[in-house]
Amino acid sequence: MKQDIYQKVTDKIVADLEKGELIWLKPWSAGNIEGRIVRPLRHNGMPYNGINVLMLWGAAVEAGYLSPHWMTFKQAKEMGAHVRKGEKGNLVVYANTITKTEEQENGEEEERKIPFMKGYSVFNVEQIDGLPEHFYARPEPLIDPAERIEHAEDFFTATGAAIRHGGNSAHYASGSDHVQMPVFESFRSPEAYYATLAHELTHWTKHKDRLDREFGRKKWGDEGYAREELVALS
Repeated sequence: MKQDIYQKVTDKIVADLEKGELIWLKPWSAGNIEGRIVRPLRHNGMPYNGINVLMLWGAAVEAGYLSPHWMTFKQAKEMGAHVRKGEKGNLVVYANTITKTEEQENGEEEERKIPFMKGYSVFNVEQIDGLPEHFYARPEPLIDPAERIEHAEDFFTATGAAIRHGGNSAHYASGSDHVQMPVFESFRSPEAYYATLAHELTHWTKHKDRLDREFGRKKWGDEGYAREELVALS
Protein backbone atom coordinates (compact mmCIF):
# COMPACT_ATOMS: atom_id res chain seq x y z
CA MET A 1 0.00 0.00 0.00
CA LYS A 2 2.81 2.40 0.92
CA GLN A 3 4.58 1.86 -2.39
CA ASP A 4 1.30 2.33 -4.27
CA ILE A 5 0.85 5.77 -2.72
CA TYR A 6 4.42 6.77 -3.45
CA GLN A 7 3.95 5.66 -7.06
CA LYS A 8 0.67 7.55 -7.43
CA VAL A 9 2.28 10.74 -6.16
CA THR A 10 5.27 10.28 -8.46
CA ASP A 11 3.09 9.54 -11.47
CA LYS A 12 1.01 12.65 -10.83
CA ILE A 13 4.04 14.93 -10.60
CA VAL A 14 5.61 13.47 -13.73
CA ALA A 15 2.33 13.84 -15.65
CA ASP A 16 2.05 17.51 -14.67
CA LEU A 17 5.67 18.19 -15.62
CA GLU A 18 5.13 16.53 -18.99
CA LYS A 19 2.35 19.03 -19.68
CA GLY A 20 4.96 21.76 -19.37
CA GLU A 21 2.89 23.73 -16.86
CA LEU A 22 4.23 25.12 -13.60
CA ILE A 23 1.24 26.77 -11.96
CA TRP A 24 3.33 28.78 -9.47
CA LEU A 25 5.06 30.56 -12.39
CA LYS A 26 1.95 31.51 -14.34
CA PRO A 27 1.29 35.27 -14.82
CA TRP A 28 -2.44 34.83 -14.33
CA SER A 29 -4.55 33.70 -11.41
CA ALA A 30 -5.68 30.10 -11.23
CA GLY A 31 -8.86 31.50 -9.71
CA ASN A 32 -8.03 30.95 -6.05
CA ILE A 33 -4.99 33.24 -5.90
CA GLU A 34 -5.65 36.95 -5.56
CA GLY A 35 -2.36 38.35 -6.78
CA ARG A 36 -0.32 35.89 -4.71
CA ILE A 37 0.09 32.16 -4.39
CA VAL A 38 -2.31 30.68 -1.83
CA ARG A 39 -1.94 27.12 -0.60
CA PRO A 40 -4.92 24.77 -0.93
CA LEU A 41 -7.07 24.86 2.19
CA ARG A 42 -8.77 22.15 4.24
CA HIS A 43 -12.45 22.36 5.16
CA ASN A 44 -11.49 24.23 8.36
CA GLY A 45 -9.35 26.79 6.57
CA MET A 46 -6.01 25.26 7.54
CA PRO A 47 -3.56 25.05 4.62
CA TYR A 48 -2.20 21.82 3.22
CA ASN A 49 1.53 21.18 3.43
CA GLY A 50 4.26 19.45 1.45
CA ILE A 51 3.53 17.52 -1.70
CA ASN A 52 -0.22 17.96 -1.22
CA VAL A 53 0.15 21.63 -2.17
CA LEU A 54 1.55 20.83 -5.61
CA MET A 55 -0.87 17.98 -6.19
CA LEU A 56 -3.95 20.07 -5.40
CA TRP A 57 -2.66 23.08 -7.32
CA GLY A 58 -2.29 20.83 -10.34
CA ALA A 59 -5.75 19.32 -9.86
CA ALA A 60 -7.34 22.79 -9.56
CA VAL A 61 -5.69 24.05 -12.74
CA GLU A 62 -6.59 20.91 -14.69
CA ALA A 63 -10.25 21.07 -13.69
CA GLY A 64 -10.54 24.88 -13.61
CA TYR A 65 -11.60 25.11 -9.97
CA LEU A 66 -11.73 28.63 -8.58
CA SER A 67 -11.95 27.69 -4.90
CA PRO A 68 -8.92 26.74 -2.79
CA HIS A 69 -11.06 24.67 -0.38
CA TRP A 70 -10.99 20.86 -0.34
CA MET A 71 -12.65 18.29 1.89
CA THR A 72 -13.43 14.60 2.20
CA PHE A 73 -16.75 12.98 1.37
CA LYS A 74 -17.38 12.51 5.10
CA GLN A 75 -16.58 16.13 5.97
CA ALA A 76 -19.02 17.36 3.33
CA LYS A 77 -21.71 15.03 4.65
CA GLU A 78 -21.17 16.28 8.20
CA MET A 79 -21.96 19.80 6.94
CA GLY A 80 -25.22 18.61 5.43
CA ALA A 81 -23.78 18.75 1.90
CA HIS A 82 -23.10 16.07 -0.69
CA VAL A 83 -20.56 15.35 -3.42
CA ARG A 84 -22.27 15.38 -6.79
CA LYS A 85 -22.77 12.00 -8.44
CA GLY A 86 -19.94 11.07 -10.79
CA GLU A 87 -17.38 13.45 -9.31
CA LYS A 88 -13.90 12.02 -8.76
CA GLY A 89 -11.73 12.81 -5.77
CA ASN A 90 -8.07 13.81 -5.80
CA LEU A 91 -5.35 12.04 -3.85
CA VAL A 92 -3.72 13.66 -0.84
CA VAL A 93 -1.34 11.97 1.54
CA TYR A 94 -0.75 11.94 5.28
CA ALA A 95 2.73 11.11 6.54
CA ASN A 96 3.77 10.50 10.13
CA THR A 97 5.69 8.05 12.30
CA ILE A 98 4.72 5.40 14.82
CA THR A 99 6.89 4.45 17.76
CA LYS A 100 7.61 0.78 18.28
CA THR A 101 9.40 -0.67 21.29
CA GLU A 102 11.72 -3.56 20.51
CA GLU A 103 13.78 -5.75 22.80
CA GLN A 104 17.47 -5.86 21.91
CA GLU A 105 19.79 -8.87 22.16
CA ASN A 106 21.12 -7.60 25.49
CA GLY A 107 17.62 -7.56 26.93
CA GLU A 108 17.24 -3.79 26.85
CA GLU A 109 14.25 -2.16 25.20
CA GLU A 110 14.70 0.40 22.47
CA GLU A 111 12.13 2.67 20.87
CA ARG A 112 12.23 2.95 17.11
CA LYS A 113 10.27 5.42 14.99
CA ILE A 114 8.81 3.94 11.83
CA PRO A 115 7.61 6.32 9.09
CA PHE A 116 4.34 5.62 7.33
CA MET A 117 2.16 7.20 4.69
CA LYS A 118 -1.48 6.80 3.85
CA GLY A 119 -3.57 8.32 1.10
CA TYR A 120 -7.17 9.49 0.93
CA SER A 121 -9.38 11.40 -1.48
CA VAL A 122 -10.60 14.98 -1.20
CA PHE A 123 -13.03 16.96 -3.32
CA ASN A 124 -12.96 20.62 -4.26
CA VAL A 125 -15.98 22.50 -2.95
CA GLU A 126 -17.02 23.12 -6.56
CA GLN A 127 -17.75 19.39 -6.74
CA ILE A 128 -20.04 19.63 -3.73
CA ASP A 129 -23.59 20.96 -3.35
CA GLY A 130 -25.18 22.31 -0.19
CA LEU A 131 -22.19 23.83 1.61
CA PRO A 132 -22.38 27.15 3.47
CA GLU A 133 -22.27 30.07 1.03
CA HIS A 134 -18.82 31.33 2.03
CA PHE A 135 -17.24 28.26 0.46
CA TYR A 136 -18.48 29.41 -2.95
CA ALA A 137 -17.23 32.99 -2.76
CA ARG A 138 -15.41 34.11 -5.92
CA PRO A 139 -12.18 36.11 -5.81
CA GLU A 140 -12.19 39.73 -6.92
CA PRO A 141 -10.62 40.52 -10.32
CA LEU A 142 -6.89 41.15 -10.11
CA ILE A 143 -6.95 44.04 -12.55
CA ASP A 144 -9.62 46.45 -13.78
CA PRO A 145 -10.94 45.71 -17.28
CA ALA A 146 -10.53 49.44 -17.94
CA GLU A 147 -6.75 48.96 -17.80
CA ARG A 148 -6.64 47.46 -21.28
CA ILE A 149 -3.96 49.07 -23.46
CA GLU A 150 -5.60 50.50 -26.57
CA HIS A 151 -2.71 50.26 -29.02
CA ALA A 152 -2.02 46.66 -27.93
CA GLU A 153 -5.68 45.78 -28.43
CA ASP A 154 -5.57 47.29 -31.92
CA PHE A 155 -2.44 45.35 -32.82
CA PHE A 156 -3.77 41.95 -31.76
CA THR A 157 -7.17 42.58 -33.36
CA ALA A 158 -5.45 43.43 -36.64
CA THR A 159 -3.83 39.97 -36.77
CA GLY A 160 -7.23 38.47 -37.49
CA ALA A 161 -6.58 35.61 -35.07
CA ALA A 162 -9.52 33.92 -33.36
CA ILE A 163 -8.94 34.67 -29.67
CA ARG A 164 -11.20 33.02 -27.10
CA HIS A 165 -11.30 33.70 -23.38
CA GLY A 166 -12.10 31.40 -20.48
CA GLY A 167 -10.61 28.66 -18.35
CA ASN A 168 -7.16 28.53 -16.80
CA SER A 169 -5.05 27.68 -19.82
CA ALA A 170 -3.23 29.84 -22.38
CA HIS A 171 -2.47 27.93 -25.59
CA TYR A 172 -2.81 27.78 -29.34
CA ALA A 173 -5.21 25.06 -30.50
CA SER A 174 -4.10 23.98 -33.98
CA GLY A 175 -7.16 21.81 -34.60
CA SER A 176 -9.62 24.68 -34.31
CA ASP A 177 -6.97 27.29 -35.20
CA HIS A 178 -7.67 29.57 -32.25
CA VAL A 179 -5.79 31.05 -29.32
CA GLN A 180 -7.26 30.29 -25.88
CA MET A 181 -6.62 32.79 -23.09
CA PRO A 182 -7.73 33.16 -19.46
CA VAL A 183 -9.91 36.24 -18.99
CA PHE A 184 -8.09 39.59 -18.90
CA GLU A 185 -9.13 40.27 -15.31
CA SER A 186 -7.37 37.16 -14.01
CA PHE A 187 -3.89 38.42 -14.97
CA ARG A 188 -1.65 40.17 -12.46
CA SER A 189 -1.07 43.12 -14.79
CA PRO A 190 -2.12 44.27 -18.28
CA GLU A 191 1.47 43.72 -19.42
CA ALA A 192 1.35 40.09 -18.29
CA TYR A 193 -1.82 39.54 -20.32
CA TYR A 194 -0.42 41.03 -23.52
CA ALA A 195 2.93 39.25 -23.14
CA THR A 196 1.14 35.91 -22.79
CA LEU A 197 -1.14 36.68 -25.74
CA ALA A 198 1.87 37.63 -27.89
CA HIS A 199 3.54 34.32 -27.05
CA GLU A 200 0.49 32.27 -28.04
CA LEU A 201 -0.07 34.30 -31.20
CA THR A 202 3.48 33.50 -32.24
CA HIS A 203 2.49 29.82 -32.10
CA TRP A 204 -0.60 30.79 -34.14
CA THR A 205 1.69 31.92 -36.99
CA LYS A 206 2.98 28.37 -37.51
CA HIS A 207 -0.30 27.28 -39.17
CA LYS A 208 0.09 25.88 -42.71
CA ASP A 209 -1.95 28.78 -44.13
CA ARG A 210 0.45 31.28 -42.57
CA LEU A 211 4.16 30.46 -42.05
CA ASP A 212 3.74 26.67 -42.28
CA ARG A 213 6.30 26.05 -39.52
CA GLU A 214 6.70 22.51 -38.15
CA PHE A 215 10.41 21.87 -37.44
CA GLY A 216 9.69 18.17 -37.82
CA ARG A 217 7.78 18.01 -34.55
CA LYS A 218 6.31 14.59 -33.80
CA LYS A 219 5.47 14.71 -30.10
CA TRP A 220 5.53 16.89 -26.98
CA GLY A 221 9.03 17.70 -25.80
CA ASP A 222 10.95 16.60 -28.90
CA GLU A 223 13.44 18.76 -30.80
CA GLY A 224 10.75 20.23 -33.03
CA TYR A 225 8.72 21.23 -30.00
CA ALA A 226 11.76 22.89 -28.44
CA ARG A 227 12.52 24.83 -31.61
CA GLU A 228 8.94 26.10 -31.77
CA GLU A 229 9.12 27.27 -28.15
CA LEU A 230 12.36 29.11 -28.89
CA VAL A 231 10.62 30.92 -31.74
CA ALA A 232 7.76 31.95 -29.47
CA LEU A 233 10.17 33.14 -26.80
CA SER A 234 12.31 35.23 -29.13
